[in-house]
Parts: sequence; C-alpha cells; structure tokens
Amino acid sequence: MSDPRGKVAPLYPIQYDALLRRALREDLGRAGDLTTDAIVPVDAVATAHLVARADGRIAGLDVAATVFHMLDPRLRFAPRVGDGTDVRAGALLAEVGGPARPLLSGERVALNLLGRLSGIATATREIVAAVSPYPARVVCTRKTTPGLRALEKYAVRAGGGRNHRFGLDDAVLIKDNHLAIAGGVREAVERVRRTVGHMAKIEVEVDRLDQLQAALDLEVDAVLLDNMPLDVLRSAVDLARGRAITEASGGIRPDTAAAVAATGVDLLSVGWITHSAPALDVALDVTV
Repeated sequence: MSDPRGKVAPLYPIQYDALLRRALREDLGRAGDLTTDAIVPVDAVATAHLVARADGRIAGLDVAATVFHMLDPRLRFAPRVGDGTDVRAGALLAEVGGPARPLLSGERVALNLLGRLSGIATATREIVAAVSPYPARVVCTRKTTPGLRALEKYAVRAGGGRNHRFGLDDAVLIKDNHLAIAGGVREAVERVRRTVGHMAKIEVEVDRLDQLQAALDLEVDAVLLDNMPLDVLRSAVDLARGRAITEASGGIRPDTAAAVAATGVDLLSVGWITHSAPALDVALDVTV
C-alpha cells in the first residue's frame, strides 16, 4: 500500500490490525457516526487529500490506509510519499477517494495514528542528526504507549533509529532493582546464566565504575551506563572498549545527545523519542 520510495521496510497488517479494530470500535461506539450518517447520503462519494501541516518525517501511511480499508475496501488510498520521507508543511501525503461515509468516519483514527507515528519519526530524525558526526547509534526503549509498541518502534526505524528490546523476552537486561534483590552484579549474572538459553544476550545496567568493572569481568555482552556525568561516561567507555557494547541512558534529548555521543559510547538509549515526542500535525481535506 505504501509508496515504493519509502525508506523503511513496512510492517505486515496482521501486526497492527487488531489495534486498529479496537480504535475504530472505540470511536464508532454503539451507534456509529451519528453526524456523518445524518448528513452524508449513503451513495455519496468524495475525494480527500491527506496533507502535512508542519515539516517532518512521515511514518504510518500503511496504517492510515488500513484504517480506511477496514471501514470500506472500496476506498482508494494513493500515497504520494513513502514512510521515512522528509516533507515540508503543505506536502500532499496521499489521496483518499471513494464512498464518503467511511472516508469521514475513519478520518480521526487514521490521523491520530499517522500524526503520532510521524511525530516519533521526526523526533528520532532530530537526534540521529545531532549525533551524525559520531559513530554512535540511537536506539529506543520500552517506554512506549501500551498497545502501540510495534508501531512506535517502526516509527523509530523510519526516523533513522534502531530498536532496543521489544519486550521482556527479547534479551536479558539486569537493572538496578534486579541488582538490589540479587545482592550485586556477580550474583545476578550467575543466576541468569544458570537459567536462560545460550541465544539470550546479557546486558547489565551500572551507574558506577566499580559495577562496570564487575560486569566486564563476567564478560557480559553489553553494559547500560545509566545517568553518568560526561567525564565518568568517558572513563566507562574507555574501560569497556573492546570488551562489551556500551549504551548510554538517562535524560538524552536533541540538545544533549551530541555531547553524550562524543564520549565514544556505542549506543544512545533514548526514551524521549517515544514517550514525549509531539505528534506531527496532519490533516484530511475533502476536495470533492
């Protein structure tokens, strides 16, 4: 459904169609679209333009298309750009045409999701651009909207970022509360190695250099360097170089990302791009 010029591999509809059905049921409720059904004749047809009202990076066109097709497969959705594309305010994103009632009834759900995902892609693009002089990569976190994780992580990819864990079953990430209960780094890592399979990577969150040294001595795969001042973060990166993947976390935003990346860290873990990114303003304007 999306334009082949899109710069990110699309999701399969089966990955999000249940979410869209819930969203449409929520909006249509028990009686349907009272306003549209009262005003628009059942046989009316219309054409509408899906446009960007602000500069940004687009993500979620296939999702928007699926919303309309769920309400009426006769609706035509013709994208004019692809996901992962940068647009200016006023840009035509897609044309939608066909039966007018489902076109209007699906408008809000489609715009909500498209604006949300494009906002995440745009925010990710900004941080990726900020760290572009350095080899560090930007990754997202599990700080996502409940039920929207697959879509929001897709939007991160559309923005040029990479994905961290999708869930608790992807990999082992031993955090501070795990360490507190286990009694320390060694105890936690040894318990994990007695339990998980050989394919699961192990990452340990640390906020002190002595914890980092303990994790490195245990040959973990990655270390999450949490909320470290820049001078300590540089020392941590030097200590871990060649021994484990280094991931910086804590308060990383577009205005702080470059300084963090300059320490030489491998990854910047950024929750802001999914939990605080503003939605991109998009609109649907009926033309006929």
